[in-house]
Amino acid sequence: MARIIPPSEFIINPDGSAFHIHLKPEQLTDRIIMCGDPGRVNIIASHFDTKTFEVSSREFHTIGGTYKGKPIMAISHGIGPDNIDIVITELDALANVDFNTREVKPEHRQLTMVRIGTSGALQPELSLGTPVIAEKSIGFDGVLNYYAGRNEVADLDFEKAFVEHTKWNPLWAKPYVVDADPSLVAQIGRDDMVRGNTISAVGFYGPQGRYVRLPLANPGLNASIEAFDYKGRRVTNYEMESAPLQGLGKLMGHRCMTVCSIIANRFTNDANPNYKGGISDLITTVLDRI
Repeated sequence: MARIIPPSEFIINPDGSAFHIHLKPEQLTDRIIMCGDPGRVNIIASHFDTKTFEVSSREFHTIGGTYKGKPIMAISHGIGPDNIDIVITELDALANVDFNTREVKPEHRQLTMVRIGTSGALQPELSLGTPVIAEKSIGFDGVLNYYAGRNEVADLDFEKAFVEHTKWNPLWAKPYVVDADPSLVAQIGRDDMVRGNTISAVGFYGPQGRYVRLPLANPGLNASIEAFDYKGRRVTNYEMESAPLQGLGKLMGHRCMTVCSIIANRFTNDANPNYKGGISDLITTVLDRI
C-alpha cells in the first residue's frame, strides 16, 4: 500500500501551493536557477524572453518564464543550509508528489538545479571575480546527516582524511563530502570556470573563521583547511549552501551543482563589495548553458 504523506509532514497551502515557497505543481519547470538574494531573482529574470508568473513569500522569490525558448525559473533560497533543506524538499515534492492524493508519483521527474552564488577564496591564486564550480562540496552544516542513504552519496575517504587533518572538534556536526552532478558540471563548466572543493559553512562569521568580537573556539582552523591536500585536491572556497543542495539532490535523484563568483580572498584579505557586474556575466553564461 502506497504511503500517504500526512499534512503534518508536508503542508499544502489552501491555494494548493507548497507551504514555504508558495509554488504550485503546474508552475514548476525542469530547469531551475537558484540564488540566495531575493533581489537577484529580478536580475536573472531580466534575461528571460517571457515571464509567466512571479511569487514571493518571505525570502523565497520565484519568477518563471522562458529563456531562448526553454522553460525556466529562478528562485531565491535565502542564506544558509537549512533553507536549502526547505527549498529542495518542496521543489522535489512539486515534481514527485501528487498534491491531491498525497502519494509519491509512480514516475520520477528529474530536475536540473544550478545555484549561482558568491564566495570567499581560501587559496591565493583565486583572484576576485573567478567563477568556481563546487565539484566537491564539504558540508559543515550536518543537514545531510539527518537523512538515510547519506553514506551512499558521500565521499567517505575524503571525509575521513579531512576530519583527521583538521582534528575536527566533536562538538561540531560531522562534515560530509558530496560531488556535484558530473554531467551537469560538464554541461555548465568550460575552461573559463575553476573546478573547486567548496566548504558549505553553517554561518558567516565564527563558522567561517571570522573574528569580530567573540573569540573563536579554533582560531587556527582556516590555516589547517588551507593546508589540507587530498590526492592533489585542496579546499578552494567558502560559501553556505552547495553541500546540502548537492547531497539532497543526489538522494532525490536530481542534477544539482553550484558555481560561485569569488568576491573575497581570505588568504590575501582582499574583497570586492562591487561584485554585481561579475555576477551578471556569470548569470548569462549559466543561462546559455543550462
